Amino acid sequence: MSKKYLNKRIIGVLFCCVFISLGNSSVKAQLNLRAAKGLIDRVIAKHAAQFILEEIPANNGRDVFVVEGQGDKILLKGNNAGSIAAALYFYLKQDCHIQITWNGQHLPLPDKLPVPTKLIRQETPYQYRYYLNYCTFNYTMSWWDWDRWEKEIDWMALHGINMPLAITGEAYTWYQVYKDMGFSDAELKGFFSGPAYFAWFWMGNLDGWGGPLPLNWMKSHFELQKKILKRERALGMKPVLPAFTGHVPKAFKEKFPEAKLKTTNWHNGFADTYILDAHDPLFAEIGKRFLQKQKELLGTDHLYSADTFNENEPPSDAPAYLSDLSRKIYEGMQKADSAAVWVMQGWLFFSDRHFWQAPQTKALLEAVPDDKMIILDLATEIEPVWKRTEAFYGKPWIWNMLNNFGGNNNLFGRMETVATQPAAALNSADKGRLSGIGLTMEATNQNPVIYELMMDNTWRGAPIDLDQWLNTYIRNRYGVVSKHALKAWDILRKTVYTVPKDKYKRDGNESIIQARPTFDSMTRWANTRLNYDGNDLVPAWTEMIAAIADCKRSDGFRFDLVDVGRQVLANYALILQQRVAAAYKAKDKVAFRKQANAFIALISDLDQLVGTRQDFLLGPWVAAARKWGTTSKEKALYEQNAKDLITLWGDKNCPLNEYACRQWSGLLSDFYKPRWEQFFKLATEALEQGKPMDMAGFNSSIKTWEWNWVKQRKDYRVNTKGDAIQVSEQLYKKYIGQVAGAF
Repeated sequence: MSKKYLNKRIIGVLFCCVFISLGNSSVKAQLNLRAAKGLIDRVIAKHAAQFILEEIPANNGRDVFVVEGQGDKILLKGNNAGSIAAALYFYLKQDCHIQITWNGQHLPLPDKLPVPTKLIRQETPYQYRYYLNYCTFNYTMSWWDWDRWEKEIDWMALHGINMPLAITGEAYTWYQVYKDMGFSDAELKGFFSGPAYFAWFWMGNLDGWGGPLPLNWMKSHFELQKKILKRERALGMKPVLPAFTGHVPKAFKEKFPEAKLKTTNWHNGFADTYILDAHDPLFAEIGKRFLQKQKELLGTDHLYSADTFNENEPPSDAPAYLSDLSRKIYEGMQKADSAAVWVMQGWLFFSDRHFWQAPQTKALLEAVPDDKMIILDLATEIEPVWKRTEAFYGKPWIWNMLNNFGGNNNLFGRMETVATQPAAALNSADKGRLSGIGLTMEATNQNPVIYELMMDNTWRGAPIDLDQWLNTYIRNRYGVVSKHALKAWDILRKTVYTVPKDKYKRDGNESIIQARPTFDSMTRWANTRLNYDGNDLVPAWTEMIAAIADCKRSDGFRFDLVDVGRQVLANYALILQQRVAAAYKAKDKVAFRKQANAFIALISDLDQLVGTRQDFLLGPWVAAARKWGTTSKEKALYEQNAKDLITLWGDKNCPLNEYACRQWSGLLSDFYKPRWEQFFKLATEALEQGKPMDMAGFNSSIKTWEWNWVKQRKDYRVNTKGDAIQVSEQLYKKYIGQVAGAF
């Protein structure tokens, strides 16, 4: 072969490679633009033709977008579909004064959209924008179908999310792995939990509770997961998929009698679970099998979530043991995927800090190569663990806001912290390898202002000017500038959305209404302590009522109006309950009856108020659960799961009762109210008979009543009743004289 001929061959091959590369790049660009256009069609279909979309290169691996005018069109540029989606939301907020949140949307767009007068270019300083917590998949998403997931994924893209946790349908993959290993359906029956408890099942806290899980559920949610992943990836996201943590079926010890198993207990009323020792050769083998099967079925972006010791301590605190353990877990991932990156929730370092001291934490983390592990500082706004771990000893890490536990309804958040501390960390000399920000709430559908604020950090590296930001937020949410709305939000900012530096407050307060009836002022999970003076919040309700004339056309305002009134009345319930307790202690039957009646009336009024908003209805939660059932037996199982999680959590003796309590219409009137009525009836009888109330007897009987309620077949209203404005005005007129100065 001549040298001249060889050179021609080489040039030809290089030309083909370049052509193929350019072709692939062009195809990818077209797919990105098509995905971005699809989102615009879903969000603002009528106006989609007014946008021009273009793809531009990322800047040193960082996402970037541009918004500018081009003739009479709006030009949106981004390095992927997600960046273009973020550009869209930036434009809509800035030029059209709109807002898209879980709780209220303001989208009154003119037929002809305004054309930007100047070019805006935004680049994110964060490689990762993480989203979701294992718990979110149950406290909020247990019963979601594709229609609801599609809306959420669009919300994620608009808000800059590019790294979502994706564990829907995980059971089916595990089912196939265990079937391949020879496990029968009977052996697996007691392993998989019911649909409302997957989060704690995947984290190794419980087996089987709420089950047995029907195969229909596994298959349907595996199909749902495929849709979720396809859409997330199309919008430029890299989903985090699950990996093996060692949690195995109880039958494992019979199937593999030589396996190194240990039992662990979550100490919340559930039976032991079985964990395969990472040093056992089967650990790496099962981890490899699972990831290979998952990749075969769902593809991979090489990001894997694994939390081996979620609220369970390792058997040894020896650094050498923990280091070897961590190394083995990662090796199990690497055997299936050489590019695997372990994404670890840092909750254990927060919740069990007495165990995870510096030597233990350092040993666990340093055993894995730095570029193969990402740590989620899961509740950085509460306690920045990165500051006491030397920024996680060299690992890339993500600044996350948790804010909500259990899906409880309360106005709460650390507004100043969220506005300033991500940027403070980003600009700190001690930040280590800070690589992202994120949202890790246990549940969504509350406090939209806090989540909008947090995600506005995505495209900036400087602190947010809260005065300016809040004025814009209110303008976009309500569609007008209202002096009364501004006054209301100034009060909210200084009360519910501020946690004094000298006061530890993990999350918002609950109402005594949601506590299992008692004369005490709080219970374990119905924590009624406020992070503000209750009297200081009342004027916010007055200002919201005064803002009705200006803002009543806004859906976001209507939600906020109900939410503020709900919080004031929910707080006031404690005043009434303590008056009941005082009357009982004084053996004043007349006062007792009066205050008890007022308390019951308040529950009814609160039910009426929240019943004007879809956000606060029990009915859709139960109906959505039953909808997934294909038989009457499945429907009953899912309904029981749905009602149990938000009340008892487990069985009637579960210590987690009321952890996930909700101030929902239907739940207030059908669960909390009759429970308190039974309590007051027994107390009245005790007063009339002149003998102490049998609290032990009451607690025993009420637990049985609660469990029967959980198992009862009943439909609840799925549509709102009454007008939010009218009901708010009626209840304000009734209660303002009572609540003012009452706290």
